Amino acid sequence: MNWIKNFVRPRIRSILGAATTKREVPENMWIKDPDSGEMVFYKDLEANQFVFPGSNHHHRMPSALRFGMMFDSGAFEILPAPVATVDPLKFRAEKRYVDQLKDAKAKSGVEDSVQAGFGKVNDQQMVVAVQDMGFIGGSLGMAAGDAIIAAMRFAVSKRCPFVMFVASGGARMQEGILSLMQLPRTTIAVQELRAAKLPYIVVLTNPTTGGVTASYAMLGDVHLAEPNAIIGFAGQRVIEQTIREKLPQGFQRSEYLKDHGMVDMVVHRHEMKDMVSRIALLLTKQDRRATAGALVAAE
Repeated sequence: MNWIKNFVRPRIRSILGAATTKREVPENMWIKDPDSGEMVFYKDLEANQFVFPGSNHHHRMPSALRFGMMFDSGAFEILPAPVATVDPLKFRAEKRYVDQLKDAKAKSGVEDSVQAGFGKVNDQQMVVAVQDMGFIGGSLGMAAGDAIIAAMRFAVSKRCPFVMFVASGGARMQEGILSLMQLPRTTIAVQELRAAKLPYIVVLTNPTTGGVTASYAMLGDVHLAEPNAIIGFAGQRVIEQTIREKLPQGFQRSEYLKDHGMVDMVVHRHEMKDMVSRIALLLTKQDRRATAGALVAAE
């Protein structure tokens, strides 16, 4: 994509056509590659599914674009989430929690850190849930917990696989013990999927940390991870200070966890859709054969 042709020229035309109009330049027109330091045009990065072409670094991806990447033709149904109590503890730090929520909703364009969609992934019906780091660091609160539980139960009602893209800094401290209660609540919802014999596929993205790692993020039937993602409970510095030892190179990264049995596969974002659909097909193959056999017998 030629950024001069697609961005600069249209902006020049608009300025010439309305000289009195205040000039507006997007803040994120260019994004710096954290690995190579190369500046990449935002539209080019978006077209490449937010993977930097030079270093292959997987940048954080907004939930709406993640849905578009996974669902066939970008067509899906957003699942409504239950309405959770706002600011149950009347929490206040530098600003009120209520105001922090309003700011997060305005900046991210979503109601909370977890959204779920229902549609087809390579012609297979699936429920896909995405945790968005753009909403208060993807933190897990009551609203996010309710959204996950409702989405998992919807998958049970539709008899289809459930896929969870995880990205979080952990539980939301502004909700205290109520946020921590989402760990056992979501665990029970995972058990409902398991009782229904439906696949639960977890995709760990950068970062996946804190209480989220201690609950639904590590309870999948299959765990995939994007390259070089940070995955762990406590931070590396905290662990080193606690055990007073230097941790190995690459500790808590996707590749290290794969080598040590905590992640099944490290999958490039460009290949994620096909890999998820193949795994879902494999895990549901027995049920499909039984269904096909029943249809033949009925005929």
